[in-house]
Amino acid sequence: MQIKIINKSSHNLPHYETIASAGMDLRANITEPITLKPLERTIVKTGLFIELPIGFEAQVRPRSGLAAKKGITVLNAPGTVDADYRGEIGVILVNLSNEDFTIEDGERVAQLVIAKHERAEWIAVEELSETSRGEGGFGSTGVK
Repeated sequence: MQIKIINKSSHNLPHYETIASAGMDLRANITEPITLKPLERTIVKTGLFIELPIGFEAQVRPRSGLAAKKGITVLNAPGTVDADYRGEIGVILVNLSNEDFTIEDGERVAQLVIAKHERAEWIAVEELSETSRGEGGFGSTGVK
């Protein structure tokens, strides 16, 4: 699949690190470091603008290493870039740790996954079909 992209950053285009990678790393495109205090959030710009085909979205997801090691995650994970959006891709980062975290220019802050999606058409009915699960949710099937 080919996707049109404008790169206004000083960094290389996102790319897949391995042949089986689902996501491409997004890099911070900032003029000065940003320090996130505990529980603070910010939008980190990437300098990237894309044109997706209709029927696809770009999902902005956390990087597992940042989340596990530093407590840094994408607040609205996954963030969605719609096919008709033409603005700069931004990443909403939040610091869930107890320590300050500094973001440097060029740092890999999130990953981008391109995904196909469907559009739903609602059909109003009076009742739904029965299943063995029924209305059970929120842990109703147990933990073991």
